[in-house]
Amino acid sequence: MEARIREMLKQVVGEENYTENLIDMVSFSYDASEHSHRPGCGLWVQTAGQVSEILEMANREGIPVIPRGAGTGLSGMAVPIQGGIVLDLNHMNKILEISIEDRLAVVQPGVVYADLERALAPYGFFFPPDPASGTVSTLGGNVATNAGGLKGAKYGTTRDYVLGLEVVLPDGRIMKTGSRTMKSVSGFDLARLFVGSEGTLGVVTEITLKINPRPTATSAALATFDDLEDAGRAISQIMYSGIIPSALEILGRHTLEAINQNTDLRLPEVDAMLLAETDGYTLEETSYQIEKVIEVFEKNHPKEIKRAETEKEKEALWAARKSAYAVLARIKTNFVLEDVTVPMQRIAELLKGIEAISQKHQIQIATFGHAGDGNLHPQILYDGYDPEEVKRMERASADLFNLAVDLGGTLTGEHGIGLSKAPFMTLEHDPVAMDVMRKVKRMLDPNNILNPGKMALDPVSSG
Repeated sequence: MEARIREMLKQVVGEENYTENLIDMVSFSYDASEHSHRPGCGLWVQTAGQVSEILEMANREGIPVIPRGAGTGLSGMAVPIQGGIVLDLNHMNKILEISIEDRLAVVQPGVVYADLERALAPYGFFFPPDPASGTVSTLGGNVATNAGGLKGAKYGTTRDYVLGLEVVLPDGRIMKTGSRTMKSVSGFDLARLFVGSEGTLGVVTEITLKINPRPTATSAALATFDDLEDAGRAISQIMYSGIIPSALEILGRHTLEAINQNTDLRLPEVDAMLLAETDGYTLEETSYQIEKVIEVFEKNHPKEIKRAETEKEKEALWAARKSAYAVLARIKTNFVLEDVTVPMQRIAELLKGIEAISQKHQIQIATFGHAGDGNLHPQILYDGYDPEEVKRMERASADLFNLAVDLGGTLTGEHGIGLSKAPFMTLEHDPVAMDVMRKVKRMLDPNNILNPGKMALDPVSSG
């Protein structure tokens, strides 16, 4: 970093919160994706005022700024692909307010999801999105990616709970948007514009979240299927049966086989395993719901159905799903975890299409995910040291995106676009939509300093 810029930044955050140390530059160079690039420096910020000063200076000097939370993103959105300044927000980690009377919490972006859950537990409340990385991911990152999770089918994603934001714009101005009320139609919904924008439009420095009473009872069951069509039909029928499960998850054959090879769970190796959970405030309520789910299972030729009768049995049912990501990550030197999403009635077609892509490219794809909202996670396993296998992985990824869009779906349900899916944005979004998104970016960030290179929002060359 240029000496005069270095000194200006140190004056804002203090010498102890500025780094160009190699170990920090390496740490800031990557997230949970396959992408990496080192920044020029890193900063730990503690106030919106500091963020404002940094962005005002960076905008004037034309220096890229990349907001960063816990670095758990799977699409490269926290990777400083053009160098510049990594703005680490983890020191802004205070829960500023919990108002049970207003059903809201006000937090800084560096608060870890699980820490908010622990703070809400004594009140009998929770923040529903429940991302898989919730023990480490930050709420600022959840907002930036519109994170979802296991309970998305019933409770939705982060966007459904953001009431208001404090955002520092690329020129350093600080904006408040949204409100503390449960509903508002006062002006444009600017808060939702920033949710899922991956740090390309502004830096979120305060978040007002809606919170829910925590259900006190759950019931769970699983079913196995030897035919993907039967499993897909069961998923679709459950979701229009009048019952909305709090979770409806799927594990494909390759995932089940991998879990059996690496654990002692001894799962049935079938084409699909479905795991369902219902929640509510009495056991009678959740039992009624899970029985309706089981009725749908029974109509669709299951190989086996199991209902969990005790807490220990519930934990055993979920052990397989919770182990899937970690188990699959150990099988090959590298993996790409996608999150294509399709309309509910097209899930069986997506599952069969994934299998066909795996066979076409002779590459292992293990699928699991959130069947209840059509959001599947095909995990492509490959040897990153084998150039030919890397090419097959890239071709398989491209085919997955084309398949999802052809089925009326989307490139990403919760992981975001970042760097990984930026080349495929035009598959899903027509030229007018891309033009509007780029114009919004250009209006707020004319010098393209905030998280450049992401979401295919950079100016398109006319040459």
